[in-house]
Amino acid sequence: MRLAVVVLAVLAASAFAVTPAQAATGTPGPTGGPCAYTPTPEDPAVRPVPLPRDPRHTPSRGTVTVTLFTNLGIVPLTLDRAQAPCTVQSFLHLTRHGFYNRTICHRLTTYPTLKVLQCGDPSGTGEGGPGYKYKDELPTDLPPAPTDPTGVRKVYARGVLAMANAGPDTNGSQFFLVFADSALRPNYTIFGSVRPLGLHTLDRIAAGGVAPTPEDPAPVDSAPALRTSILLAA
Repeated sequence: MRLAVVVLAVLAASAFAVTPAQAATGTPGPTGGPCAYTPTPEDPAVRPVPLPRDPRHTPSRGTVTVTLFTNLGIVPLTLDRAQAPCTVQSFLHLTRHGFYNRTICHRLTTYPTLKVLQCGDPSGTGEGGPGYKYKDELPTDLPPAPTDPTGVRKVYARGVLAMANAGPDTNGSQFFLVFADSALRPNYTIFGSVRPLGLHTLDRIAAGGVAPTPEDPAPVDSAPALRTSILLAA
């Protein structure tokens, strides 16, 4: 029994270990588990939050429910661990630390081939994140988008929950909710879905359209006209 406890302790410690070089410079490095959550000092956290746990055996089975309580209605989500275990681990971590509470959904797109609501940045600018990044867990079985004869773009179907990013392996805290079938390159991690009641809320937000500006009285990609606030994520 004592040997088993020691082994478990070593495995747990290794998931958070730093290299000698990192220890010498004081620069935090990636977590030691398979998700390798990596600090981004050049892009610090909008709200203070530690790195997620990164166990060697990241949970990769089953689903978890998270609900976004917004000022316009609730948005229940089902997170799929098998689909994207590291992403689900991070999203739950941020949720439990209140990272998404009292934030706005800063972007609504209503292009014919892209219809999503984007959230997850406490700064509300589309530039903020949690102070770390992690690898993509990209879908491989999406059908081709009928609007793209090249076959490059795939269907991100109505109800998909996916991560926004700034390029390969730059996932952070921002995510998007698809309210109508959209055509995208399969460069965005899908980690769950919006449940039916949440789709009703999304439809209400989408029906309000994009907020006009003096420069663009009929925009298709900007802040939603109906200000959408996540009051609590739980």
